[in-house]
Amino acid sequence: MILKKPFIFLISIFLFTLGCTSEEKNHHALDLTTKRYRARDIGIEVGLLKTGALNSITDVYGVTVGHKTLIENSNIRTGITAIFPHTRNIFQEKVPAAIYCFNAFGKLAGYTQVEELGNIETPIILTNTLSVGTAVEAVVKYILDLPGNETVRSVNAIVGETNDGYLNDIRGQHVKDSDIIDAIGAAKGDLPAEGSVGAGTGTSALGYKGGIGTASRLTPELDGRIYTVGVLVQSNFGSELTLNGIPFSREINQQKIVTEKSEDKGSCMIVIATDAPLSVRNLKRLAKRSFAGMAKTTAVMSNSSGDYAIAFSTAYTIPYDSDVTTHPIPPLINNDKMTLLFRAVEEATEEAIYNSLLMATTVTGFQGHTREAIPLDQVIRIAKKYNMYNLRHRLNWTPYER
Repeated sequence: MILKKPFIFLISIFLFTLGCTSEEKNHHALDLTTKRYRARDIGIEVGLLKTGALNSITDVYGVTVGHKTLIENSNIRTGITAIFPHTRNIFQEKVPAAIYCFNAFGKLAGYTQVEELGNIETPIILTNTLSVGTAVEAVVKYILDLPGNETVRSVNAIVGETNDGYLNDIRGQHVKDSDIIDAIGAAKGDLPAEGSVGAGTGTSALGYKGGIGTASRLTPELDGRIYTVGVLVQSNFGSELTLNGIPFSREINQQKIVTEKSEDKGSCMIVIATDAPLSVRNLKRLAKRSFAGMAKTTAVMSNSSGDYAIAFSTAYTIPYDSDVTTHPIPPLINNDKMTLLFRAVEEATEEAIYNSLLMATTVTGFQGHTREAIPLDQVIRIAKKYNMYNLRHRLNWTPYER
């Protein structure tokens, strides 16, 4: 009789352990108090397509990302993020590109020439609203100084922004030319840092600390090829979060959703890379579809949000040499094969936004303002409540992976 209860207890623990999936066991061991985790690390599984090896924009071969984070004193909370389509001279080997503007309350430098010519010739720079001019000057100087560009007399710098003025002394214009060059020089092809880094250092999104996030998707085979779509976001928008279909903000604060005008202001920059051979027209269609992914993360798209998507393909380049009359391009993907690429960009954008929140840390900055990081323990608790925890694994519903 004395051994009976301990025996029953041990049997219960054994049966509970057998009933747990390996993912659930791992999640029990997560350190949610001192560490930050990406969506899939805590059981938030978005969509049906496979991710790339890093689940990052850098899964597209040749793409690199660099950050410069500026955290100084109590008032400077800003930075720069640089994205390169390839590691060669981007001015001499331009890449096809398109930009889609969802809401134009923003300052995206270089937009009109991309619209006209369908290519980009500089790295894509993301920073804060009042540092766009500084970034343009720095990028122009960077391009002019590259070997082989000695006769160049026109450069179309691509610089996007969001307004980080709640946490950052934005009027101080603390970003300098050298900071832009540092971000460019830091560009690498591994998994870029996410959350409160680079251009996401001072941003806010969906009621929490926003930032930089990235994700990727692989298409099923199209004529024997699998293509990659990678997305990087600078999230700084919205006040009400929908998390993988869950009305998260309402669950956390059912009596009072944050609705102050200051919470609705902001922007989202979306950068999309793919190795799929697409026409400029289909790159613009791909950019447009990224906002379907963004829309799944919130309830309202505000008047004062500057929302832009920049999409480029690494499948071919466009030479600068004006003596060349034509340049070769590979066979382009047909319109009727674009749906899987649309799915890829929608899924990757949605997950990149979640990663930007989940990886962000709490930041206190300008005038003592604080933006709290999203509570990971609450994310897991509510995902379980809505039966959305490890959803793909539990349902084994992965039609695009077979």
